[in-house]
Amino acid sequence: MVDGDGIPLSAYTRAAHHNEVRLIETLIKRRQLCYQTPRRLLYDKAADADWLRERLAGRGVELICPHRANRSKPSRQDGRALRRYVRRYRVERSISWLHCYRRLITRWEYYSDLFEGFLQLACLYTVATQF
Repeated sequence: MVDGDGIPLSAYTRAAHHNEVRLIETLIKRRQLCYQTPRRLLYDKAADADWLRERLAGRGVELICPHRANRSKPSRQDGRALRRYVRRYRVERSISWLHCYRRLITRWEYYSDLFEGFLQLACLYTVATQF
């Protein structure tokens, strides 16, 4: 999770067989640098779930993500909110900053705690170089 400038706020890793949509709320809970709940969350089409939109709206977070092509239910958001989606390049740019660290590109660690520790260290180093 990154802020509007692309500075990492939170990182959370799980095994590949876990559904990505179910981990979004945990990611928001684990944010490190900001003490307030974000007002908006930009995400890709993987987060297009009505139950997730309702749960985040209950917390005061607006989920902005395009609907999937095979969606059968009516649209839950208008085009005005999707205009913010063009700023998603900042998230992708932050991910590419983390790929500058060779240890994160290929997971060499056997233990997941070590890998998450290196990920947190890379996020902190990225924040330190931004200021």
